[in-house]
Amino acid sequence: MHVIRGIVAIIWIACNAALVWVPLTFWLVQRTWTRGEKLSSLKKRMDLIIWWWSANNARMIRLFNTTTVEIDWHESEELSMDKWYLVISNHQSWTDIVLLQTYLHPVLPPLKFFTKEQLVWVPFIGLAMKVLGFPYVKRVTKKQMRANPDLRTADRDNIITACEDFKNHPTSVLNFIEGTRRTQEKYDHQNSEFKYLLRPKIGGLDYVLEGMVNHLHRLVDVTIVYPDGVPTFWEFLQGKCQHVRIDIKPREIPATVTAAKAQNRRTELAQWIKSLWLDKDERIAKVMNIP
Repeated sequence: MHVIRGIVAIIWIACNAALVWVPLTFWLVQRTWTRGEKLSSLKKRMDLIIWWWSANNARMIRLFNTTTVEIDWHESEELSMDKWYLVISNHQSWTDIVLLQTYLHPVLPPLKFFTKEQLVWVPFIGLAMKVLGFPYVKRVTKKQMRANPDLRTADRDNIITACEDFKNHPTSVLNFIEGTRRTQEKYDHQNSEFKYLLRPKIGGLDYVLEGMVNHLHRLVDVTIVYPDGVPTFWEFLQGKCQHVRIDIKPREIPATVTAAKAQNRRTELAQWIKSLWLDKDERIAKVMNIP
């Protein structure tokens, strides 16, 4: 039964991804000759694709009884569809992305996240994310940077360019600031000072703060906990993830972070994010009922 449910869910997702290209292709062609205020309106309309995608994922989760999600919203009255947000979350599974897209809708504006450059080759989904303005980041080795110094600023340039588009209409920018999915192997290798989290990386976050200055209303701190163990995406689709806890807490971005110059901003940001990560670690421990 689990396998059948998983196969049907994959078919649903594949069809959903293919169908979004019907309106998206039309709008993409229209975009080639549209300028000025009409282009601004078109960009906003194109983001309806994200809502459609999220709504269909929500239907899939309900119809197939994929999981039970318990959400704890803090100060939700601070959130609005008409403002810009920076969203951070811990990251353990591809399932996180589906859950965030599904359950932050429709409280926050469209969610766009940093994604690896290689994902552009994923049929339908990869190119759609690129067209819709999701920031692509590169994984560059020190050897590659020595051979091509321009690669040092490639991620910053991509993010700053994406932020200019984000200013067109209210958007939520998601950053998994651990930089990768947490696994026990990565955790052990890193020797993290946190119990349940990898160390946060603030580079991408700093670029967004630089690119979205005076636009961001709040930082939205999301904590995802799988009390019965972290599922693979395939296990999630099969309905083997019985329970998920999601804690969502809006936080005001300190003036010391937004007003500081580049070097000081990084220092202030690193200290602030570390304090949030310590708090997040404690919240996960409470959910897991481990002292």
